[in-house]
Amino acid sequence: MPETGTKVKSLTQLAGITAQAREQGLRVVHCHGVFDLIHPGHIRHFQAARSLGDLLVVTLTADEYVNKGPGRPVFNQRLRAETVAALEAVDYVAIDDHPNAVEAIRQLRPAFFVKGIEDARHGDEAADLEQEAAAAEAVGGRLHLTNEVSFSSTRLLNEYFPVFSPEADDFLRQFRRRWSADQVIAALRELRSLRVLVVGDIIIDEYHFCKAIGKSSKSATLTARFLSAERHAGGVLAVANHVAGFAGEVHLLTYLGDPVADEPFIREHLSSNVRVSLVRQPGRHNVVKRRYVEPFQVTKMFEVMWLDGPEPLSEAEDELLARLGPLAKQCDLIIAADFGHGSVGSRTVEGLSALSTFLAVNAQTNSANHGYNLVTKYPRADYVCIDEEELRLANHSPNGAIEMLAARTAAGLGCRALAVTRGSRGSLTWTPQVGFVQTPVFSASVVDSVGAGDAYLSVTALCARAGYPPELIGFVGNCVGALAVRIIGNREPVKPEPLFQFITTLLK
Repeated sequence: MPETGTKVKSLTQLAGITAQAREQGLRVVHCHGVFDLIHPGHIRHFQAARSLGDLLVVTLTADEYVNKGPGRPVFNQRLRAETVAALEAVDYVAIDDHPNAVEAIRQLRPAFFVKGIEDARHGDEAADLEQEAAAAEAVGGRLHLTNEVSFSSTRLLNEYFPVFSPEADDFLRQFRRRWSADQVIAALRELRSLRVLVVGDIIIDEYHFCKAIGKSSKSATLTARFLSAERHAGGVLAVANHVAGFAGEVHLLTYLGDPVADEPFIREHLSSNVRVSLVRQPGRHNVVKRRYVEPFQVTKMFEVMWLDGPEPLSEAEDELLARLGPLAKQCDLIIAADFGHGSVGSRTVEGLSALSTFLAVNAQTNSANHGYNLVTKYPRADYVCIDEEELRLANHSPNGAIEMLAARTAAGLGCRALAVTRGSRGSLTWTPQVGFVQTPVFSASVVDSVGAGDAYLSVTALCARAGYPPELIGFVGNCVGALAVRIIGNREPVKPEPLFQFITTLLK
């Protein structure tokens, strides 16, 4: 048997080794996984796999594809590979730079692809396993499931390698006593029955990645070299996409300005179950936010906006209101994603508030409307999602107690639920039946906070409409936020399966 150091190969090298083994008439057995914390269950799994053939090769999920929650993997891919290679039953190890084992199976062509029976039962693992089993059959092999003594790496890591604050650990201990991962996921799956209308501002987010290269010798101008650019569907488009992953039917009502050439981009970047109704506003810009960003830590240098007035054109608002009534009658919930950029005019506010449908509102404060776009412009709202600064501005109170301000706002708008997001201090959720519940953050690191509040609004509005208790609304919202801050801008929405995996990890 080779020494531990020589047992770690590239996937290409390992494919050559397995090809030679097959030529010699040896049966190749292949295991795949994260293997972040090796425990007796893993050792028995490898021993059982080794008994099926003559050569046991193990591929490890690369760090970038480990979707096990905050702070995971605890051990990087190099250390994980060295640890697995040190086991006697394992002949060779490789790191697999793919989201699942399908490509590795195609290259290694094992007689047996071996996984633990637990992988056939849950979420992403079960979905991946179907593809992996098909890949094994395609190369002349077959899937084998081991059923050895079961340990949970995630549970052991949660207990002995905590990544959260003491407040978060205490919250999760208490929450686990009342809610299992299966119960939370079942509650989220029930949201598929909801029909949702989303109204608000289209924002096209542009990220121009640049590297600062210095200052001109003759002026104070900072010079940066352009690297690459991306366009994301932001604002109400992002909200619709987040909602579309969880609700069964989503309608989007908003304005389309100039250039009309943005319409294909808008439609192409909406989820397939979003039905879009665009009201033309000739002569008005589509809102574009162009951010110049240093890519290493996603540090924003500065931002340029294309933006018009705070009210829509009168004729266009007439048309939007004419479409609003019939759409509202088809839906269980209306979400007003009000960024204060001119799509939710004063007459639209009145129209939204007059409808009997459950109304969820976020009136956002940002650099273009600071202090002017307040939630108090709405006569009523069933659910309000608001950050702490927006709450303070709405109450003209820089120092008042959050609970007092939230209770005042909820009473003034007749809310059935209200959530206050507080950045690193988590969130505060209220319902009249329970009162206030404080939920800590579950994010171990932040890549980009842009769009995280919109993701929180999108999923918690559905939970509030379903009448879920504040501790569940806050927990789900903070889980969504923890995933959203790991995504650059609105590059992609928070999707159900990664959220379910995250929840399962937290509640093990």
